[in-house]
Amino acid sequence: QVLFALNQTLLQHESLRAGSLQAPYTTEDLIKHYNCGDLNAVIFNHDTSQVPNFINTTLPPHEQVTAQEIDSYFRQELIYKRNERMGKRVMALLRENRDKSFFFAFGAG
Repeated sequence: QVLFALNQTLLQHESLRAGSLQAPYTTEDLIKHYNCGDLNAVIFNHDTSQVPNFINTTLPPHEQVTAQEIDSYFRQELIYKRNERMGKRVMALLRENRDKSFFFAFGAG
């Protein structure tokens, strides 16, 4: 799975560099929507987050299964579990320091 993920990542980067694959949005798009307060834009949808995308309909069926497994793993580890850990840490700080004020900033990812 690691080799598959690495190969797919390299293929995507080569395709982007060659111009045969377009990124769904640019960093400038992300900044523009964020600054405009347009957090409902598709760019902030969890399905378009900055998690590597290995799902490709041109892959053979057995590789599509591998791609789906890796995609699910990354979403679970890089997004959902991270958010849960951050939430628990924030709640612990708030509970342990009721007399203090905090400012928390979270990224769009």
